[in-house]
Amino acid sequence: MAETELAGARVLVTGASAGIGRAVAIRAVRQGARVMLVARRRKELEEACAEAGGGECVAADLASPAGCEAVTEAVRNSFVSLDLIFSCAGVAPLRMLADTGDEDWEQVFTTNVVSTHRLLRGCVPLLGRSGTVIALSSDSVQRARSGLGAYATSKAALERLISGWRLEHPWLRFTTVTIGDTFPTDFGNAFDGEVLTRVMDEWAARGLAPARFMAPDEVAAALLAVAGTMRAMPGIALEHLVIRSPAPTAASFMEAFTALGPDQGDSDA
Repeated sequence: MAETELAGARVLVTGASAGIGRAVAIRAVRQGARVMLVARRRKELEEACAEAGGGECVAADLASPAGCEAVTEAVRNSFVSLDLIFSCAGVAPLRMLADTGDEDWEQVFTTNVVSTHRLLRGCVPLLGRSGTVIALSSDSVQRARSGLGAYATSKAALERLISGWRLEHPWLRFTTVTIGDTFPTDFGNAFDGEVLTRVMDEWAARGLAPARFMAPDEVAAALLAVAGTMRAMPGIALEHLVIRSPAPTAASFMEAFTALGPDQGDSDA
């Protein structure tokens, strides 16, 4: 399988304490890669490393220049260079645009766009020839959702940012990935319940509720298979990938939640 091509690869995963980032990191370790897991929460990172049976943890806030510098220095000290970067960190305020303030915009753009740029400034020079950057975008860029206007705007900006890096570094591979609804993750832990109920009804009415959500581990398996294939074939590049559930539209989000069973979580929309 293509995923075996990751054995021995030096991999950096941001947003590795939960959700898709955590699943990617754990799978990569188990496939024999040398993995550096990055997120703010050290306890959750250590738990992920314990579950994976390996990996190196770096607790850092990528929203600060000091945090990005710490990650770059850790990579230099431990790995010297990199083969693959997974950019999975992200934040989403759930606000109608009329209620989205300056602090919301600053937080979402700093976390989802500026911090990614800072990280790439430090770590792209450490990528070997034909190295790969895979950055997670969102289904909400193409299929707008009420309440996620700032988030979708930041992810559209992220896609243009990655395009710019690709243009300026033609011997490296830069891939953006549209991710559809995925459960469980930490994506919506801070969502206001009243606003969430309101927008979920609207999302369902517009046909944006799948009858089955993807699991983080399923998405991680697909991402690593793609990464393994590109590592084995340095002459190809995949510029954009879309991962969505093939399930039909559900009548409501509650129908989809019921299909999840008792371990339902939060969505990466």
